[in-house]
Amino acid sequence: MRVWAVGLVLLVAGCSSATPDPAPSPVFSAGADGAGDPYFPKYGNGGYDVGGYDLSLRYDPSAGRLEGTATITATATQDLSRFNLDLAGLDATEVTVDGVAARSSADGSELVVTPAAGIPDGRGFTVVIAYAGTPAPTENDTLGTSGWLRDGGKGAVALGQPESASTWFPVNDHPSDKATFRLAMTVPDGVEVIANGVPGPKDTANGLTTWRWTEASPMASYLATVVIGQYRITESTHAGRPMIIAVPESLPADGAAAKSLARTGEITDFLETRFGPYPFGANGGVVVDEEQIRYALETQSRPVYGNTFFLTGENTGVVAHELGHQWFGDSVALARWQDIWLNEGFATYAEWLWSEHSGEQTAQQIFDRRYASFNWAETPGDPTPRRLFSNAVYQRGGMTVHALRKTLGDDAFFKLVKTWTAEHRDGNVTTDQFVKAASTAAGRDLSTFFDAWLTAKTQPPNP
Repeated sequence: MRVWAVGLVLLVAGCSSATPDPAPSPVFSAGADGAGDPYFPKYGNGGYDVGGYDLSLRYDPSAGRLEGTATITATATQDLSRFNLDLAGLDATEVTVDGVAARSSADGSELVVTPAAGIPDGRGFTVVIAYAGTPAPTENDTLGTSGWLRDGGKGAVALGQPESASTWFPVNDHPSDKATFRLAMTVPDGVEVIANGVPGPKDTANGLTTWRWTEASPMASYLATVVIGQYRITESTHAGRPMIIAVPESLPADGAAAKSLARTGEITDFLETRFGPYPFGANGGVVVDEEQIRYALETQSRPVYGNTFFLTGENTGVVAHELGHQWFGDSVALARWQDIWLNEGFATYAEWLWSEHSGEQTAQQIFDRRYASFNWAETPGDPTPRRLFSNAVYQRGGMTVHALRKTLGDDAFFKLVKTWTAEHRDGNVTTDQFVKAASTAAGRDLSTFFDAWLTAKTQPPNP
């Protein structure tokens, strides 16, 4: 009996001390060289998610040379052996990952980074890239010129959609990967620098001044901007936030552009009553007197306006449009470019609402005029890359928003809008998500309604 008992004890003890099989080693692989957008498959990259960009740069306006470092914090979304960043026309001279030297190579507009060791899925990492060169804009046969534009020897503007950031810093250049943004830009004394977010302290030494800006809310890369040159900058506070307005010295201090942007706070206050709380920690706007910029862009917390909008007088409509984007397009951003009507339709509708509020044409009057004369063969739901900025995206998009308002009624419509901007603040969305939200607000499926307004090539019923 004792021999049996001892054997049993040894058997049990042996079972309890068995060593489990070791976990399999991760299989590291390269991140994709594109984010997979249906319209622009090579925009952005895969394998990681950026948390923030911290740029420390120096720009010489006379030579057009940009140099400095980008510190990028990110998290791997797969077991990552190497990864790409978008960088067009600039040369990376040194790259480290978590403080260890990494290999890098240029492949067209891609910077391919191979760290010394694989990065496991879910692990955070920091990339520091020293780079330099003479930045230049990107040229796209379909979408035109965007990115870094040099203003002779006086300054520069970084601006553009759907891509621009890669012309001046290494980036995951697709709106699906939003990140915070910090910029320290050093320029010669007497040159101004305006960018996104809250202004920081300026340092001046040896004939150079460093300007600092911080955008603490996640931002799509194409919304990053920097404007360098001779500007009159007006700093104030509105609703507890920094309000920064900049107008070129080449334009009158009391001209149409300055007067239009001076109403930024008033227009923001009105749009808050329709769309919900303003989503960012700073506000303002910049006018650029640059022949190549005949558009305005909703650069986050500080839209940029081409002076072409103010040549015939004050224009608060364009200000309302770009401020409307701060909710629709900036805070609530696209997951894919096909759904751009969500940005432009609501920004266009912001113009209509402001017109009505200002005692000019009502939203219904503007809708009726558009509805009577529109070419319904143009559709905003899937505009194609070539028609990304077509009339349909803006005007039929705006009509879709108004038709939805008429279908739901004012109370349900504005409740839907405010709920949408609150629930998706700092996020990314699709048209399908909006259709579901609108259907919930209506208490019935609105798929047929949205098909008629977004994709059908015949005139939809007037609600």
